Amino acid sequence: MNHFEIYKNMDDGVQTIYRSRLLTEILLSLNDGSKKLSQLREITGSTSQALIPKLRKLEADHLIETKGREYFLTPAGKIVASGIADSFVTFWTINKFKHFWLRHYLEGIPSPLLKEIGCLYESEVLKDRGMKILNVYNNQLKMLKEADHIYGISSVVTEVYADAISERVKEGVPVELIVPLHVAEELKRSPYLKKIEALKDYENFKLMVMDEDIKVGLIVTDKRLSLNLYKKEGIEYDISTGLFSFDSKAIEWGEMLFWYCKGKADFTKFQ
Repeated sequence: MNHFEIYKNMDDGVQTIYRSRLLTEILLSLNDGSKKLSQLREITGSTSQALIPKLRKLEADHLIETKGREYFLTPAGKIVASGIADSFVTFWTINKFKHFWLRHYLEGIPSPLLKEIGCLYESEVLKDRGMKILNVYNNQLKMLKEADHIYGISSVVTEVYADAISERVKEGVPVELIVPLHVAEELKRSPYLKKIEALKDYENFKLMVMDEDIKVGLIVTDKRLSLNLYKKEGIEYDISTGLFSFDSKAIEWGEMLFWYCKGKADFTKFQ
């Protein structure tokens, strides 16, 4: 049975919840913790007469239960409410940054991470425009200078970026970088080869190569996330627009993306 058939066969369950603003609001409210009827009235802006039939339905469906004068989600209710919350956050994130997604090559993000893209809802898009030339680039350099650890996926390389990384490594900051083959080849040439060789004895520096083209640019530190993508056609890397976030969920998402790619990369000493 495919997803569409499941949806059609759930006409008395999931469809009912999504069609009912009040059912959805109750589940989302209880997803944050137990609530009394008075609290649900305040949150939803509804009367007891409107709420009670909905609460009884959710109880009959074994999605909520009462203890004393409070309503709780059952274990099954927690799964349903969490799924609803995640779907809304995903839709909201897509809509909030729709111009960013539409103008970039989303296929560069691995499918498991695309499914978790709602983690980026507390982000902002920065652009180079007007007098703010290199706005994205300068914010990334600031990130590197303030970081206590650095994970990166580099689709391009610049000398200033390489110098900033080298400086942090020499200061003792743990740095792990993943690069595709075309960047690895560039690092074997001047002026990058000498910079790489100067870091070969630093145990806090790890450079890894992926045997495939990476269509993302990522910097994730203990404090912030930066995400760059290729332009829509997947040919040109967009250095002028990036997604930035201080949010812990976005940082966690960036770490998951890094570890996903790290699982496909090989450590290199460039010997």
